[in-house]
Amino acid sequence: MATVTLKGNTINTSGNLPETGTKAPDFALTANDLSTKKLNDFAGSKVVLNIFPSVDTGTCAASVRQFNKEASTLENTKVLCISRDLPFAHARFCGAEGLNDVVSLSDFKTGSFGKAYGLDFIDGPLEGLHSRSVVVLDENANVIYTEQVAETVNEPNYKAALEALLNA
Repeated sequence: MATVTLKGNTINTSGNLPETGTKAPDFALTANDLSTKKLNDFAGSKVVLNIFPSVDTGTCAASVRQFNKEASTLENTKVLCISRDLPFAHARFCGAEGLNDVVSLSDFKTGSFGKAYGLDFIDGPLEGLHSRSVVVLDENANVIYTEQVAETVNEPNYKAALEALLNA
């Protein structure tokens, strides 16, 4: 279990992020077109998992915008934006913002992604949603970087995540 804060108040997650150097857990998430996407659908590419509570909050929206901006400049890299929001919310937000360089995925059906990655909130006002985190994978789905943002209202460290990609 990891402990983070929300506006200074302690909240806990179901576990810990996968360790650097380990194989990333597989997943089955729902895309905006309601198709199922699995980790092996991105095999051979570097992958950034941009994970957040809800695309309808300012900080979460900012992270999707920033990673979309960065994704357009990276070779052989996919940025997956993951939350428990319905796929329709992801599609609405990305469509309205013109964000085409990220892949929006939802864990709404089972929440199994959050459990496998140890990042669903188990208490507090965001219980059941995902903790703001970034997990970076190399082309073989090995974890090369993780960050669980200590204060949920803060943005992730984009620079560190991008440096991990460049050094992979």
